[in-house]
Amino acid sequence: MISVIYAIIALGILIFVHELGHYLVARMANVKVLTFALGFGKKLFSFRKGETEYALCAVPLGGYVKLLGESPDDEIPEEEIPRSYSHKPPIVRIAIAFSGPFFNILFAAFLFFVIFVSGHSVLSTKVGNIEKGFPADLAGIKQGDIITSIEGQPIEEWAELMDIMAKSQLKPMKFGIKRGDEQLDITITPKEVEGKNIFGETISRKVIGVVASNQLLQRRETISGAASKAVAQTWNLSEITVLGMWKLVKGSISPKNIGGPLLILDAAGKQAKEGKKNFVYFIAIISINLAVVNLLPIPILDGGHILFYVIEIVTRRKVPMRTQEVAQKVGLGILIAIMALAFFNDITRFFGAK
Repeated sequence: MISVIYAIIALGILIFVHELGHYLVARMANVKVLTFALGFGKKLFSFRKGETEYALCAVPLGGYVKLLGESPDDEIPEEEIPRSYSHKPPIVRIAIAFSGPFFNILFAAFLFFVIFVSGHSVLSTKVGNIEKGFPADLAGIKQGDIITSIEGQPIEEWAELMDIMAKSQLKPMKFGIKRGDEQLDITITPKEVEGKNIFGETISRKVIGVVASNQLLQRRETISGAASKAVAQTWNLSEITVLGMWKLVKGSISPKNIGGPLLILDAAGKQAKEGKKNFVYFIAIISINLAVVNLLPIPILDGGHILFYVIEIVTRRKVPMRTQEVAQKVGLGILIAIMALAFFNDITRFFGAK
């Protein structure tokens, strides 16, 4: 039950941010906003302020902003035609459609900024286990040693060590080692081994055969440092998300990796138990995923609408409504198929169904 509550909180925040992006840019473009709703289905609560109805609906798995002229069935008074979504230039409609995913990206960057500026934990370079027969073992590295530099470059975090190793060559490298009160220089030649990347693909890695200890360092970034790290983290995770989806389409990784609501429920509960910052980090990751998914060029998603408007700019005429309707039905079918696969994977993952 706790997991359900945390998942609803996470999704509610992200849906609000997404729809807020559409709402604000529509208002800036002088498009009349008829409804701002969180959720789908029956309205549990609503009120009207000015020309917009604000509503909370029963099914907390989405939301919508209804704009004047967005539906072909809308009756538009002549005096309100300038405020109709369908009568705005395609570049304005692109901006409104893009703003939802863009706000999710901005929100993720903001959450990362808050994490970095308020203090976060990182793994130190203290050595835990050592693989027998690997270069570090043969060179005399011991458990409890602290790696302070590689080839004269000072390091303090395990992530820095991993980054240097990923870019290293198979040649001798000088490691600065702190052992008790001693400072040693030990030369180690990395070894190439096969391993798995985050997508489960087999890759070659350079290693010396050491595993991090559980020692954590507390880091609190300056405002400028937190901002740059937040942008870098958002970019890296966005890139990984796009790459993962592309690999799914190509068939490089298994569709079994797709997760649905049960996986989100499980992850939300686990991250919340680990602490507030873990939960905030989880929300940031889901926000990036939501943005990337919505930008896919599938009719019915924001990316599909943007595709129609780009075609309109190129051809200088609107995509016929009948074509849009058929494309949206196809897009809806694709989404339903993906959701069905996600549900099936969740059931298999959590209940062992075959």
